[in-house]
Amino acid sequence: MSTPDDRVRGFPAFGRQGGHGQFARSWWGRSWINAMEDTALDLRQLKQGRKYAAAGRVGPITVSPGRIAAVVDDQEGQYRTEVRLAELTGDEWDRFLDRVASRAGHLAALLDRDMPHDLVEAADDAGVHLLPGIGDLDPDCDCPGWELPCRHAAALSFQASWLLDADPFVLLLMRGMGERELLDELQRRNAPRFVRTGDDGVTAERAYADEPGPLPDLAAFAPTGGPTVPEAPGIPAETFALLVANAGQAATALLTSQPKLTRKQDAVRLAATCPDTADRLRPDGNGEDFDRAVLAWRHGGRSGLEVLESAWTPPSQAMGRARAAFAEVVDDPGEGVDVERNRCTVHGSDVQVRLGKDGLWYPYRDQWPAGPPEADPGALFAALLG
Repeated sequence: MSTPDDRVRGFPAFGRQGGHGQFARSWWGRSWINAMEDTALDLRQLKQGRKYAAAGRVGPITVSPGRIAAVVDDQEGQYRTEVRLAELTGDEWDRFLDRVASRAGHLAALLDRDMPHDLVEAADDAGVHLLPGIGDLDPDCDCPGWELPCRHAAALSFQASWLLDADPFVLLLMRGMGERELLDELQRRNAPRFVRTGDDGVTAERAYADEPGPLPDLAAFAPTGGPTVPEAPGIPAETFALLVANAGQAATALLTSQPKLTRKQDAVRLAATCPDTADRLRPDGNGEDFDRAVLAWRHGGRSGLEVLESAWTPPSQAMGRARAAFAEVVDDPGEGVDVERNRCTVHGSDVQVRLGKDGLWYPYRDQWPAGPPEADPGALFAALLG
């Protein structure tokens, strides 16, 4: 079982952040913020809360099952603020842990402080909703305001997205289980898979009770010298190194259950990750399109390529946030943006930001990818127009 310290985690205050403050770089962190923003009754409170979070007005944060809390400083005083989220039931935890234990890639991703899409989707299929939706976050504050959330709870929620970005176990703790307890449960579920049972009648308990045998002499496995890359007539050694790197990337894709790439996408991926191959992979006749695709992959991977090649229609609220973010970073109130589906283009310029289906905003100049994506479109506008 988890120790009390594992179920109550404290985090120091973030302090003042530079610029406009960027929140929720991870897709699960953005889901947290969206759940708050889509439920908000007063957008002015959200805007003020964002400023409070960036200004470092939120004190040390405490996270425990079902609750995240802090004291928020205001000109009028200090207020105790918390945001509550319902804990999972025992049956829901069992279904979730069974899903994680069934896929080695899921556990590896969590240990790498990542929350893969397919893990959350698998949990949803099992009736376990990890990420909060509209109305799931319950803010509370001892300030005299009546808004839900008030600016203090909004500030805490914005800073909570930084905690979630760094460690998805924070979300799992709020849902009711600490990291060590969760890992112990996963180990218990996985242990029988690595124990031989059956014809010899050896049970898991007996196998674990036995003293382990001696390890083999590792010196026998030491390399004997010579080239570390095999040789083959007519095939240069660097080709083998490329194949090894490519095999590693393919294995990672399989473990994380990424959909299979098309031939064109795979050529773009290989050229982006192994630049020496670009000249050989570049097709005749449309080399510029290929180079643009390679650049998109370098900045944003598969999602970046998708943003380059296809447009889609996001919720109107998302594009409204982009307009509001743009208005905060420009000095001339006469400037504006043209919105076409998921693309926002600044009037009279080659500056554009595009919203991906992963929730990130991708910068463009003159129809070319101009850098890595950001969660905050205002930060991109400021950088592109600066």
